[in-house]
Amino acid sequence: MPRKDHGAQIKDDEQYEALRKQGMSKEKAARIANTPRRTAGRRGGTSPQYEDWSREDLYAKARQVGIEGRSRMNKGDLIAALRHH
Repeated sequence: MPRKDHGAQIKDDEQYEALRKQGMSKEKAARIANTPRRTAGRRGGTSPQYEDWSREDLYAKARQVGIEGRSRMNKGDLIAALRHH
């Protein structure tokens, strides 16, 4: 099977395709595929788990990333939407 070339904007076409097959969005797959594999494992934030956030903070984050229907979501729904965005 020939490998697809996604252009210069995607640094690791093979990883991008694998992530897309797992169901990730194009944006998320591109972000991950463009991260050098050598540094990806060492990265990590210091932000607390979403379960420790207030619903208002989760709502603000959902608004920031553009999740639709967030006003009707409870805390659990917001967490799930943010994790799968």
